[in-house]
Amino acid sequence: MINFILFGSFFILLLLNVPIAVSLGLSSVFAMYYGHDKIVSIVPTNVFSGMSKFLLLAIPFFVISGNVMAEAGISKRLIGFIDDCVGHQRGGIAIVCVIVAMFFGAISGSGPATVAALGIILIPAMVNSGGFSAPFASALMATASSIAIVIPPSIAFVVYSSIVGEGASVGNLFMGGIIPGIMMGLALIAVVLIEVCRKGIRASRERSTWAHRGKTFLSALWGFLVPVIILGGIYGGIFTPTEAAAVSVVYALLVGIFIYREINLKKLIKIMVDSGKTTGSIMLIIGTAAVFSIVCTKHGISNAAQALLLQVSGNKYVFLLIVNVIFLIAGCFVDANSAMYIFIPIMYPVAQKLGIDLVHFGVLATVNLAIGQVTPPVGVNLFVAIGLADKMQDLKDKTRVTITSISRAVWPMIVACIAALLLITYVPFFSLALLG
Repeated sequence: MINFILFGSFFILLLLNVPIAVSLGLSSVFAMYYGHDKIVSIVPTNVFSGMSKFLLLAIPFFVISGNVMAEAGISKRLIGFIDDCVGHQRGGIAIVCVIVAMFFGAISGSGPATVAALGIILIPAMVNSGGFSAPFASALMATASSIAIVIPPSIAFVVYSSIVGEGASVGNLFMGGIIPGIMMGLALIAVVLIEVCRKGIRASRERSTWAHRGKTFLSALWGFLVPVIILGGIYGGIFTPTEAAAVSVVYALLVGIFIYREINLKKLIKIMVDSGKTTGSIMLIIGTAAVFSIVCTKHGISNAAQALLLQVSGNKYVFLLIVNVIFLIAGCFVDANSAMYIFIPIMYPVAQKLGIDLVHFGVLATVNLAIGQVTPPVGVNLFVAIGLADKMQDLKDKTRVTITSISRAVWPMIVACIAALLLITYVPFFSLALLG
């Protein structure tokens, strides 16, 4: 009965559009009340302990760093350089969209932030000069931006590492996400090329000169250095992942204020307020999800689910398939951080027993949840893209971007990403190759 109360009330609250953090907290309280637990002592203690892990200190720093770099004008500089490199190809502006989203994701670490920063420029460009429909352009922007939580630095990897502990360090997860992120990008480029052939789209401009490419590269260089500094510092033993996050903030401020000179006091205050809101929502989810996880553990739900998984799967290949199905479905309804706290404590002990590397397991879980950011009905990136498209009045394609039209356009991209996911799932080499 307590299982039904916990999960039943959680999904009912989600269907009623109650915020995910509140849904997790209330469903946990309902279950504890039924189980005669001491709610007043358990809830505050576990919310605080869930949020107070030292490793999670990296989250606000990465959020601030991403917001600073977004306001510093790095997005338009990245677009300029990548457009010089591949923009002359057939469908080049859509390929630019995918590549720039991957690079910007390595700066922001957030899918919705990447859509917001790049979509305002790239969606009109894909429609007006690229020849793509408005729903396709919006869907591609949303899907490419989902790679942001796979390409390091990734808040999802920080959360995963905080759950599983020493079995998967943040540094190893960051390295493990590089090749899978590139694979997702290549899958989306394949979808673009198919769309180009299907619609007979031609190249829209001439090839840029090498001199111009060099100029735009130097302009964007400071943005390209962010992931290099973070990963290089971690693997060079210069600083820990948490310290790397703080270093990225200092670097971003230096670039935004003194090099690009696009950050002033007014913008800085706005950045800090926005970063505080984002961090607050993430940490509240982590805190209430920690209570949810405690309830599952205390009442034997986690152990029962682990035993069921071992009994049903039988071997690691079947288990990995079941994990993919669960995460893909979960991604339709909850965000990545919530799904991590709900399912990873149940699944990772089973993965260990079956001999699955925890870095590999964390990468495939994160790829699943990245796909969930564009899976209807609650794909958060889709709604950000729809909101941007609604504000654009000068698009050549007058087809209104709605959840229905963007859902139709996004399915080929989801299928392509799932194909990449299956390779990542069953060939651990892609996740572990860079770990040495």
